Amino acid sequence: MARPRILIAGAGIGGIVCALALLQKGFAPALYEQAADLRELGAGVQVSPNGSRVLCELGLRQAMEAIASVPNGKEMRLFNTGEAWRVQDLGANAVARFGSPYWQVHRGDFHRVLVQALAERAPDAVRVGARCVGFEQDAAGVTLHLEGGATARGDVLIGADGVHSQIREALVGGARASFTGFMAWRGVVPMERLPAHIRLRHGVTWIGPHGHVVTYPLRRGELLNFVAAIERDDWLVESWSEAGTVEECRRDLAPWHADVRAIVDRIDTPFKWAMLGREPLRRWSVGRVSLLGDACHPTLPFLAQGANMAIEDGMVLARCLEGFPVEEALRRYEAARLDRTSRIVRGSLENASRYHNPQLADAATAREFMDREFAPQAMGARYDWLYEYDASAVPI
Repeated sequence: MARPRILIAGAGIGGIVCALALLQKGFAPALYEQAADLRELGAGVQVSPNGSRVLCELGLRQAMEAIASVPNGKEMRLFNTGEAWRVQDLGANAVARFGSPYWQVHRGDFHRVLVQALAERAPDAVRVGARCVGFEQDAAGVTLHLEGGATARGDVLIGADGVHSQIREALVGGARASFTGFMAWRGVVPMERLPAHIRLRHGVTWIGPHGHVVTYPLRRGELLNFVAAIERDDWLVESWSEAGTVEECRRDLAPWHADVRAIVDRIDTPFKWAMLGREPLRRWSVGRVSLLGDACHPTLPFLAQGANMAIEDGMVLARCLEGFPVEEALRRYEAARLDRTSRIVRGSLENASRYHNPQLADAATAREFMDREFAPQAMGARYDWLYEYDASAVPI
C-alpha cells in the first residue's frame, strides 16, 4: 500500500527535520520553500538533549558534532557587577543524565547539515522559489497553492512556514503574531578578537532589571554568539529583523558590565530582531492540514526551546503518519504535542520575569533573588522535564 504523499510548506529547520523523519519511515515528502536558495540567517541555536536525541536518531550525530560547540556548563552573572553563579553542568554531564548531548551551533551551519542530509537521501525533495499562499482540501486530498498560480496535490499538508505562516492564516485565522515588547540584539564575534578572559567554553547569561544578555561559543569554539534581549516599545519597522549599529547597541547596554560592552565593540554588524509571539493555538490540525514549529507555537527564546520544539514536532508527526490514517494521525499529533508546547511557550514568558527583574538592580537583593531562583532544585524543576523528553518514544 502506497504511503500518503506529504507536502511541507517551508524548508527551515523544522520542515527539513520533519522531511528526514518521514523519509526514514518510508515516505517521499515534497517541500516548498519561498526563498530562492536554501540557507539560514541568524546566529546561535541551542540544541538541548531533547532535540539532539532526535537528530541522533536521524543519523546526524557525526555531522552535528563536526559543527557544534559542547558547553561544559552555564553560569548566571549580575548585569553590572559580573558576580557569577554556576547553575548547570552540561557536556559529559548532559549525556550521562539525559542520554544525549547538548550542542550549541550556528544556525547557518545547522541548516547546511540538514540540507545536505536531505540532498543525499532525497535529491529532488525541495522546490525553491515556491511561496505558499494557501490551500484547498477535500475528502480525497489537499491542493497547495503557490504564488504565480502553480499548485501541488498531496494527501497531507504541513505548514512549517514560520511565525508569519500563510498556512496557519488560511487554516485557523486569528490574530497575527505581535511584538512582545522585547527586542534582541544579535551578533557573532570571532573568539580571537576577544580578551582572553571572555573566551569561555561555557554559556553565560547576564541578567538585570530590564534586560538580559546571553553568550556562548559556536563552531567548535571559533565564534562567540551574542544575544541581548531588552525591553523597548518602539519597534515600528515592518521587518522582524534589520541591521543596526554598534553605537546603538552600546547605548542600549550602557549600564552593563565592561565585558558585555567589550563584546559589543567587536561585533561587525549587530542585528535587531523583534521578538514576536502569540497565545498558543488551541487547535492546529483541520482535516488533512496541520502546522509545525513557529507556525503554531512561536515562543520567546527564554528557555532556548524554539528549534527543539520544531525538531520534536517533526519526529512525533512522522510517527503518527506512519501508524495511523491521515486525519487520525494529525489529530494524534496535535494531542501529543499541544500541552507540552503550550507549557514551553508560557514557561518562556515566565522566565522573562526572572531574567528581567527589579530585584537585580541592587546587589543585596540580587544575591537573595539569585540564590532562590537559580538554586539546583529550581533549575531542575524548570529544565529536567524539557531535556528528558523523547520524541521517538512518547505515547501517540
